[in-house]
Amino acid sequence: MNFKSEFLKEFIERGFFAQCTHAVELDELMVRESISAYIGFDCTAKSLHAGSLIQIMILRLLQKHGHKPIVLLGGGTTKIGDPSGKDEARQVLNAEKIQENLSGIKKTLEKFISFEGANAAVLENNDDWLKNLNYLDFLRDVGRHFSINRMLTFDSVKTRLEREQPLSFLEFNYMILQAYDFFELNKKHGCHLQIGGSDQWGNIVNGVELIRKKHSEDSFRSRSGSGSIEDIIAPQKKDLGKSKIAGTDVFGLTSPLLTTADGKKMGKTADGAVWLDETMLSAFDYFQYFRNTHDADVGKFLRLFTDLEISEIENLEKLKDQEINQAKEILAFEATKICYGEKTANEVLQKAREIFVAKNTAAFEEKEVSLGDEKTKKLVDIIFEIGAAESKGAAKKLIEGKAIKINGEAVLDVSHSIINTDNFDLSIGKKKFFKIIVS
Repeated sequence: MNFKSEFLKEFIERGFFAQCTHAVELDELMVRESISAYIGFDCTAKSLHAGSLIQIMILRLLQKHGHKPIVLLGGGTTKIGDPSGKDEARQVLNAEKIQENLSGIKKTLEKFISFEGANAAVLENNDDWLKNLNYLDFLRDVGRHFSINRMLTFDSVKTRLEREQPLSFLEFNYMILQAYDFFELNKKHGCHLQIGGSDQWGNIVNGVELIRKKHSEDSFRSRSGSGSIEDIIAPQKKDLGKSKIAGTDVFGLTSPLLTTADGKKMGKTADGAVWLDETMLSAFDYFQYFRNTHDADVGKFLRLFTDLEISEIENLEKLKDQEINQAKEILAFEATKICYGEKTANEVLQKAREIFVAKNTAAFEEKEVSLGDEKTKKLVDIIFEIGAAESKGAAKKLIEGKAIKINGEAVLDVSHSIINTDNFDLSIGKKKFFKIIVS
């Protein structure tokens, strides 16, 4: 589509666009005025990871073009669990853990968007309105607007049922609560737009329709003061995604789900999640994740995860063969700069060059390891302890695959132990190098 609004034009150019309810009307609205739009994140961990980067960069893009981002943290919905894209129910967390995670996520988001200034981002917690809901009132006022028949057709539910995997009533309620979140944010902030991944499409459409129906209901009551409930809640399928009641226009917008060229889920590696928190993943490892991007993903990732101008990215996309390493280095630097700051990005760039170009062992990342009272420790334990493998089983596979070297010599025995030795260099494949300080 030929959008007029600067936000939607860049949204498409960078590859964020998947689906939109009434895209023309949304475009016209964003040309006329600054709007507020929200994206939700549940609080399942104390940091977001690279799998959430697309949505975070969309919030950043909204703010760049003068619109107001609303970050909704799911302090309430985390207690239930979103079935979208899941094969099984996720662990239910207690209130203390959810609050700890919520604080950590806010800290992560502050790296990418500003909560100060003219179009400062707003942070909301849906537990503020969900925790005090009266169940009977909620069923009467909100639940009646949802058709079970239609909810069963949404991918998030249908996939689980087709695979004959359990879907609890608890999880089934999630989409209703997410729709209600949009209604609350529309009422509180005049929020026009909900954005999410394409797996959220059904949930987002539910929210759009709920707002339309609730405004229709309120408008009917204010005009007539009476009338049958059937007249008020009769389905209105025209203008899906757009409410013209009481001057309120609401829309849904989704981005594609991203997998890397080798079929992996974005933000996942053999060693675990690519966290956006320096206490969970070092800036160097974050840099290396993007530096080791598959050739086929470089252009796409430059568009999605950096602030570089499109014209500059187009020039980088022309690089081929060995020259593409230049584009990978720029990608890693720019992505790290956004998450960790320019000073840190320059430091890890220099460190990477020292290790991989100059082959300077002094630049290896230092990890201190204690051999304990017995003055010995298995190598698989050390590899796991320093975070070079996500499990001891994975560490064994690295040894079996001839990927482990100590001081340049390959280790082939999975039972190999370090015994009362001096410091040593440990390399894991061609991309991870450590100086182990033995204590």
